[in-house]
Amino acid sequence: MNLDPSAYLIAAIAITILGLAKGGFAGAGVLAVPLMTLVMSPVRAAAIILPILLVQDVVGVWAFRHSFDKRMLKLMLPAATVGVAAGYGLAAWVSESAVEAAVGVIALLFGGQKLWLAWQHRATGVPHGPLPRDWFGLVCGAASGFTSMVAHAGGPPFQLYALQRRLSRDSFIGTSAIFFAALNWIKVPPYFLLGQFSRANLLAAAALLPFAIGSTMAGVWLIRRVSGEKFTLMIYALLVVVGAKLAWTGLAGL
Repeated sequence: MNLDPSAYLIAAIAITILGLAKGGFAGAGVLAVPLMTLVMSPVRAAAIILPILLVQDVVGVWAFRHSFDKRMLKLMLPAATVGVAAGYGLAAWVSESAVEAAVGVIALLFGGQKLWLAWQHRATGVPHGPLPRDWFGLVCGAASGFTSMVAHAGGPPFQLYALQRRLSRDSFIGTSAIFFAALNWIKVPPYFLLGQFSRANLLAAAALLPFAIGSTMAGVWLIRRVSGEKFTLMIYALLVVVGAKLAWTGLAGL
């Protein structure tokens, strides 16, 4: 496995957070790679996380398999595939710090704006105004695929579009689960071609797998006991926290 005790502990915490995100607490999962980079390189962190994501996706998709927005998936997944291809093609010279900083700033501004509107108008957190246009969904899908390929940080771009679709709680979670399950399989060939599926990384992923499965199931159980209003506001708050973390990490690495 080649992980010392301190690295294994940090990785286990990161994978637990990732599992809660897969179980329904969308947004928190993008903390996993930055947290693991405290004890290993970002490339290795991403390589260890991807096989775990593939296993976690099974639980999330099964739990919410009857609640998803088919139209959103048809719109965003092809665009996300283009984003993954761009991320693979540019992986040799694109700065992960620059991508993290950009995604963090966008998530921070978006989440902060929605929290401000919810407080100012005493709203429930449901976005106001017209539904977003399809072109915006294509842009967010491509951005999600690109940032997911580079740093497993596809959540904020996806949420920029998905949260404005005014989906029910379960439909939002189900659509997110299916979208990222498909996206993670799309990323497998590029990661393989980049030589990131080494024996040591796969063994480390296997050692962390129990944390992934347990925390994903715990997330599914917990999210069903949170009200729709609180859930939506919690998503916005998570966007602010995650955005601040990504922006700080990315700018510090430039």
